[in-house]
Amino acid sequence: MEDKLTLSPIAHMESDFPTKFGIPRQSGIAHLASRIVFEKEYRQPEAFRGLENYSHLWIIWGFSEVKRERWSATVRPPRLGGNVRMGVFATRSPFRPNPLGLSSVKLISIQQDEKNGVSLVVEGADLMDGTPIYDIKPYIPYTDSHPEAVGGFADDVRKDRLKVEIPDELLALVPGDKQDALLSILRHDPRPHYQNDPERLYGFFFAGMEIKFRVEADVLKVVSIEFPA
Repeated sequence: MEDKLTLSPIAHMESDFPTKFGIPRQSGIAHLASRIVFEKEYRQPEAFRGLENYSHLWIIWGFSEVKRERWSATVRPPRLGGNVRMGVFATRSPFRPNPLGLSSVKLISIQQDEKNGVSLVVEGADLMDGTPIYDIKPYIPYTDSHPEAVGGFADDVRKDRLKVEIPDELLALVPGDKQDALLSILRHDPRPHYQNDPERLYGFFFAGMEIKFRVEADVLKVVSIEFPA
C-alpha cells in the first residue's frame, strides 16, 4: 500500500495584520515588509541555496481563518458589491473546495539567526499574522509574467480608489516605515463593498495600532489612531 502525501505547513507568516479586516485584497498592493518563519524541519540552509538569485516568490498558503462546512460552486465577490454571484473558479474567494491562497511577493532578504534559523523577509504579502504557508516557489518572469493577460471583472474595479485624509497629528503617530503601506491600504478601501454608510465607524488593527475611519462618497477620513494595551 502506497503512502499518501499529506499537506502540512512548512512555515508561517509574521505580519502587521493580527485580524482579517484591513488586509490588502491582493498581494503587492501594500509595499510592507513581513517575514516567513520556517518550521524546524525546513530550516536547513541547503534548502535555500540559489534563492538569493530571484527577486520575487510565489507563496502557497492556507485560509486558516475561513470557517465553512462545504464548498459552493458560486460566491459573491466583495468587489462586485456582494450581490452578484460568480463561479468560485472565476474568483479569488477564500471559500473554495480547498482553502488555499496564492500570492506573489518581492524577496527582500534571506536572514539567518539562532532563534528562527533561516527566514525570508518579503514585501507585498497579503497574509494575516500566523497564516500557515505550505510551499514557496521562485517567480520566473519569462513564464510567469503575462502583460497581455485579461483580468475579467477585476479589471473593472482595479482603478477604484479613495481619497485619504489623515490629520497631521494622527499621521505623526504612525511609524515612518509604515505610513506608505497604511495609506495604500486605505486608498484601496478595506470595507466590504456592500457597506456604504457614511455614519458608520470602521476600524482595523495594523502594526500594533487600531485605525478608525469613516467613508463618505470617495473620501476616507481617519478619525483616530489608538494603541491598544
